[in-house]
Amino acid sequence: MSALKKFVGQTAIYGVTTVLSRLLNFILTPIYTRVYPAGVYGIFTNMYANASIINAVLAFGMESTFFRYLNKHEDRKQEVYNNTFLCVAFIGILFLITGLTFNTQIAQYFAADAAQIADYKWYVKFFVWILFIDAICVIPFAKIRADERPIRYSVAKFLNIGLFVGLNLIFILLIPAIIKHQWVGADWLASWYRKQWVGYVFISNLVASAATLLYLLPEFLKLQLRFDKALFSNMFGYSWPILVANLSFIINENLDKIVLKKLLPPEIADGEVGIYGAVCKIAIFLSIFNTAFRLGAEPFFFSFAKNKNAKQTYAVILHYFVIALVVIFIGLVANIEILKYFISRDKAHIAEYWAGLPAVPYLLLGYVCLGIYMNLSIWYRLSDQTRFGLYISVFGAVITIVLNLVLIPKYSYMGSAWVSMIAYFVMMVISYVLGQKYYPIPYNLKRIALYFISSTVIAFVSFFVFNRNIFIGNGLLILFLGAVYFLEKNELKRFFKKGEAKVES
Repeated sequence: MSALKKFVGQTAIYGVTTVLSRLLNFILTPIYTRVYPAGVYGIFTNMYANASIINAVLAFGMESTFFRYLNKHEDRKQEVYNNTFLCVAFIGILFLITGLTFNTQIAQYFAADAAQIADYKWYVKFFVWILFIDAICVIPFAKIRADERPIRYSVAKFLNIGLFVGLNLIFILLIPAIIKHQWVGADWLASWYRKQWVGYVFISNLVASAATLLYLLPEFLKLQLRFDKALFSNMFGYSWPILVANLSFIINENLDKIVLKKLLPPEIADGEVGIYGAVCKIAIFLSIFNTAFRLGAEPFFFSFAKNKNAKQTYAVILHYFVIALVVIFIGLVANIEILKYFISRDKAHIAEYWAGLPAVPYLLLGYVCLGIYMNLSIWYRLSDQTRFGLYISVFGAVITIVLNLVLIPKYSYMGSAWVSMIAYFVMMVISYVLGQKYYPIPYNLKRIALYFISSTVIAFVSFFVFNRNIFIGNGLLILFLGAVYFLEKNELKRFFKKGEAKVES
């Protein structure tokens, strides 16, 4: 089997899993926006934004370190597994103890007024346990991917998201219906159930995470509580720049939602965060594609690194990845008049949430840049120069922080969307320039730039010039696909004629 075909096959499995899981999660968005006012939904958005930053710290960059050191020390796989897990577990336990001990103080930080502190104390407890459980599952999940068991990975993810969605539907729809219609158990449910309490979302997440932990028990049983100090010393030197880079990336991804709440007037802050969080859900489709690619690409890139034609393979992967990425970009913008109904169908909230739609093209373009950057970042991981990942990500974080502080007070969430796009674009360009200097890969830059620029023009013309006209937007998409086929047809014919990629594993 060709290396490229193997990569595509495994990535397809991860992709289907990620898409279906996220789509199940995505159906909750119109439910949330119908049940919760924008201010309440803003609490949900803000808590998850903060949680994602903490999650990056708890993982400590050990996922990438795990893959890299499996490749470097093929005869010491057990030691690599032990070391990476014990590091994450130690940090997770410290976080758990600290979070539960200072629960009240953390709740006071999040709460807008004293009346909210009691609820936030519960929210904080839920998230402390969710983050701890998710953290200690990071390395077992990485092991499943390294062992090339995408089906087992998929089952775990479906279990998690299935429970999360199912419990949300029970708490948000079923229980209120039972109480309203006085079905069996209505009186008991009414005695404790709180209408529009966002804590039920967090309880659902905690149960789903706990079930995932139980499912991964066989991977935990393969651990040996042995710590190799010499090996860990080398791993730590590789890992900590990735930690900072990942943390900076999460800041780029979520700081806007956190800062919005702090910089805007209190009477509108939660509402604006809720609107922005809701319209961000449309951009999640590109995020899904990026995630699916990363799940398949990361173990593949590391395992394939020793092949003599690895760089040529990486170049081919980026080329077609960009094509897929920009096609999705144009397609989402072209059909935004359909996708907007996933944000809110409730007439009472339509105008409130749909007002944020102009932010979507900028968010999508940011995800295009992020996807390309993720692909490009393989150069500093494979060359053991992770410090460059740190430099790039920190620079992106500085851009995000400074521009958010400048633009949010005047432009609210639109400023956040612009900042996200700018930060990822700059990171993408810097990574390409440095990569070509320290670990040159023969990318077809002219063709990639052509697709990137033309897709951007088409998407923004479709949205802002033709006012989101679905027929014109999809017509432009078809024209773009025709142009891509014309440019790529010879290479595609060679690929399908051979039945496999030119690069053999």
